[in-house]
Amino acid sequence: MSLLKRIEKTQQPVDAPSRLQELRVRRPVVAPPRDAYLDLKNRIQDKLIAELDPTMDISHTDEVRRTIEEMYDTILAQESIILSRAERQRLFEQIVAEILGFGPIEPLLADETITEVMVNGPNNIYVERKGKIEKTNLSFESDEHLMRIIDRIVAPLGRRIDESSPYVDARLPDGSRVNAIIPPLSLIGPVLTIRKFSKVPLTVEDLIEFGTITPEAIEFLKACVIARLNIIVSGGTGSGKTTFLNVLSGFIPDDERIITVENAAELQLRQEHVVTLESRPPNIEGKGEVSIRDLVINCLRMRPDRIVVGECRGGEALDMLQAMNPGHDGSLTTA
Repeated sequence: MSLLKRIEKTQQPVDAPSRLQELRVRRPVVAPPRDAYLDLKNRIQDKLIAELDPTMDISHTDEVRRTIEEMYDTILAQESIILSRAERQRLFEQIVAEILGFGPIEPLLADETITEVMVNGPNNIYVERKGKIEKTNLSFESDEHLMRIIDRIVAPLGRRIDESSPYVDARLPDGSRVNAIIPPLSLIGPVLTIRKFSKVPLTVEDLIEFGTITPEAIEFLKACVIARLNIIVSGGTGSGKTTFLNVLSGFIPDDERIITVENAAELQLRQEHVVTLESRPPNIEGKGEVSIRDLVINCLRMRPDRIVVGECRGGEALDMLQAMNPGHDGSLTTA
């Protein structure tokens, strides 16, 4: 992606009429507080955007970052802006996050201890760390600022979010799951939820160490998988069903053909003979959808030894149960 496309999102005036204002439902318009720090940040950011080459390829992050830092130092010197080393670095990181990343939530996405980022309107940002939800001291400048970041996240994925399609469910290139919903469906402004994709999946040893399960129970479940018993993992939202399913799937012998079916690919199977299928939402015209149920029916014709479905929560449950009948023993799913 070129910097020009990124700038087109960044340069939208905060106080200009937007589709979000048209969508707002009985919500008083309150001007966001604009302190001196925010004014300084926006002024420097605008100057940087004006001076940067719009055709620059931002995929070369390190090179672009160095260029921005040089220009940033020059601007501070030209305007005789005196900041402490900590303030100078903090301001620089925030500006870079706005230009190259996802604004205030960029450091949260880079934090490997955080598993989920939840944005409830511009002023309330929460994270989940080690199974506990914490409120951060970060915020967006306004609803419009948050909307620009949401657009920046979903646009490269070929998705859009507006009055005709006020919610979106997508997957980032790194595997993280993204859900966004805006007014009039959300009465508190834009809401963004990102479930981060773990680069290093949890192992059996991790679950035992955390006290999630006992060694005896693991040995029993391992024997069940090897014996081709059908297994359904159930639990509440965020309880670790997919994580546990991934661990159980690791017990499937290497010489078997495994087909996985998911809404958003999260399973990280170590076996070699694995076929990964992922559902597809409808396009802007409402066409082209391929559901989990469609994929479950199709994978029955793909000569699977094992079928692993990430989550059954609709009509695909019936197809999964039929697949679990003699002929496709040893299937696994969550519910």
